[in-house]
Amino acid sequence: MSSSAIPSELDVAIEHHRAGRFAEAEAIYQKILAENSNHVDCLQLLGALAGQTGRIDLAVDLIRRAIALNPQVASYHSNLGRLLCDQGRFDEAIVVCRQALGLNPNLADAHNNLANAFYGKGQLDEAIAAYRKALRIRPDHLDALKNLGVVLGAKGDRDRGIEVYRQLLRFQPDDAEAHNDLGNLLAQKGRLDEAIASYRRAIELAPDLASAYSNLGQALCDQGKAEDALAACRRAIHLKPDFAEAHNVLGLALTAGKRFDEAIAEFGRTLQLKPGFIYAHNNLGAALYQAGKIDEAILEYRRALELDPDDPQILTNLGLGLWARGRQDEAIAAYRRAIRFKSDFSEAHYNLSVSLLLKGEFEDGWREYEYRLHGKELTSRPRICSQPLWNGEELHGRTILLDAEQGYGDVIQFIRYVPHIVSRGGRVILMGYAEQVRLLEGVPGIEQILTREPLPAFDVYCPLASLPQVFATRLDSIPAEVPYLKADPSLAKLWGKKLGPRTDQLRVGLVWAGRPTHKRDRERSISLSQLAPLATAGGVTFYSLQMGEAASQANHPPPGMELLDLTADLRDFADTAGLISHLDLVVSVDTAVVHLAGAMGKPVWVLLSFVPDWRWLLDRDDSPWYPTMRLFRQKSPGEWNDVVRRVAHAIGRYPRSPDLPPGLHD
Repeated sequence: MSSSAIPSELDVAIEHHRAGRFAEAEAIYQKILAENSNHVDCLQLLGALAGQTGRIDLAVDLIRRAIALNPQVASYHSNLGRLLCDQGRFDEAIVVCRQALGLNPNLADAHNNLANAFYGKGQLDEAIAAYRKALRIRPDHLDALKNLGVVLGAKGDRDRGIEVYRQLLRFQPDDAEAHNDLGNLLAQKGRLDEAIASYRRAIELAPDLASAYSNLGQALCDQGKAEDALAACRRAIHLKPDFAEAHNVLGLALTAGKRFDEAIAEFGRTLQLKPGFIYAHNNLGAALYQAGKIDEAILEYRRALELDPDDPQILTNLGLGLWARGRQDEAIAAYRRAIRFKSDFSEAHYNLSVSLLLKGEFEDGWREYEYRLHGKELTSRPRICSQPLWNGEELHGRTILLDAEQGYGDVIQFIRYVPHIVSRGGRVILMGYAEQVRLLEGVPGIEQILTREPLPAFDVYCPLASLPQVFATRLDSIPAEVPYLKADPSLAKLWGKKLGPRTDQLRVGLVWAGRPTHKRDRERSISLSQLAPLATAGGVTFYSLQMGEAASQANHPPPGMELLDLTADLRDFADTAGLISHLDLVVSVDTAVVHLAGAMGKPVWVLLSFVPDWRWLLDRDDSPWYPTMRLFRQKSPGEWNDVVRRVAHAIGRYPRSPDLPPGLHD
């Protein structure tokens, strides 16, 4: 080839190169270099092609040769910096990118490549500054925009990251990867509807983009749409069978759908594809925990912590497993370690409070319990008010709003503090539940009960379950005077007629199940059939107090059990109180009914799981909250037979004579 023919040949090669016909372009570049080994443009172009086709070492060598021949071309240095980043040689990349900028400070590519090197070294602030310089020179520099969005997300500045991705998409609206990345930032901000829309747009643009389906599955799972999440994850896996992250999300969706065995198997497949995948270990632990395989869950959390001993979420999950095994001191240590690494981690603080309160360590426990108001899904409906939070100061006639932010039982337990608020000069408004309005109307000091907004004027507010903290409640200072709730006399009279004249039969109310939506319902609820041994006590008429889905079991009581079901006439808790007022004893699993009976001063026996709710404390058969309460605890996890046998024995010895004081313990 003559030297005069080289320019035209080079133009042909460049055309092939731009069109992606790399083999044709490379053949011509090699032909030119065979004629002139020092053809600097051809060297750098062939170097660029080698980089594009994954031959980074060759690319670096070719670009260095071009620079040696002509060190004054800024773009050569910039391209070398990009290649060195690809090799992970970030310090060298920084040097050559700065050389490029020394030759041409306005070379946007050099700023972008310098930023990539900083990002590779973990110097996020320097990377952000360099990307912004690139964009000041070229606002439409798509790589710089995309890279800046990535780094802002990595730095936790998701709002600015979202802005950058939206700017990128104005220049390049059909960039499926950008829509996918934008969705990730939106999901991290909890803006799930927007995230899902971004993922769906990415899928419209690139129907084979497996990561978008996987991310969509995660967002749908976070929204509680387990079935939709399953479909998205399975599509991702169909497109990319070895996609470990998609298998992991599929496991999460199966867990959300309570298909625990399938979830456990899916996390196992994830770990086969990606050994050491820390989040798969953690998620496997969570699935095992929810399946009741607590010891296996603990082992899995420990495996995850071998990979990252300082992960706050995994430490918190480990604590939860230890808590479920009754190992409270170890659980507390795990929670405290999680908090050391993430001081504002609400879930760890809340779980810590549960263990502390369970042990009776109220001073620290109440303080940590306040984190229930800040964590995701820790309470049923925390209220945000512009009025100040009440801290126990004298109220001098001011109005206080009490927010029943938790469940029915919590309302009954903590409403006992109302007289103490009144003694500090407070006028009390309660934001509560419709099912409890008639019950609580008779509480002295409550001036108004609301069940929906708008709220009336008030001066301060307090979540109802924060009152023990406000009053610095200790085990020996719990306000436990009962009864503090009573049945309405007219309702009591009505229910007396429904039950009919007294006989020598012992009247015992029964509740065997709580609401299935409760996160620990599997541990606390049983079936009516499991109470069959109670029928052997003799001389007992049982009355169903069971509401909800499990109430239908009363239609088929265990053999020999005389069980009357009047629950069709129970409209609310006031009716339940009216019925309880005519019973001798209430026997129940841990539900709101035990709080109601206890608050009424009625003898009440509670069947408790191995690790009960914090309010029942440890290793005692009485409750400082309710003087007429007796606790029957599991001696091992899940073992109800022994509990029921002990209750049956105690009922058999319970005094039948109406002349004896109620609530005697045998």
